[in-house]
This record gives sequence, structure tokens and C-alpha cells, in this order.
Amino acid sequence: MVSTSQLKVIRKNFGERVRQLRKEQGYSQEAFADECELHRTYIGAIERGERNVAIDNIAKIAKALKVDIAKLF
Repeated sequence: MVSTSQLKVIRKNFGERVRQLRKEQGYSQEAFADECELHRTYIGAIERGERNVAIDNIAKIAKALKVDIAKLF
């Protein structure tokens, strides 16, 4: 079983990776959110590790970044 604290670490690491890849590709948060078809505040919350991201949205993020889903983890 995964503890609550472990889940927080996973969300934080995921968010940091999304931010890193977004910045490497030169996207602002707003432009990236548009590319993902997600709201910019949602992207911000993901990057801060505050959101438990649905697999559908993980797929949208990976597609916008042009990476395999595995590269986000």
C-alpha cells in the first residue's frame, strides 16, 4: 500500500518533471495549457504537486510535450 506521504512525493516529482519539460520547450504556462486543452491554473497546480492528475490529462500533457508518458515519471 502506498502511503499519503509517498503519494505527495509522486505528485511533486511529476509536477517538477512537467515544469522542466515545459520550460525546455519554451512554453509559458498559459501557452502550454492551451496546447494541452487544459486550464492554466490546473497546469500550475500540477506543477506544484497539488493535483492528482487523471490518466487522460497525463496523456494530453505527454502529447503536448511530444514525449512518451513514461518520460513524465
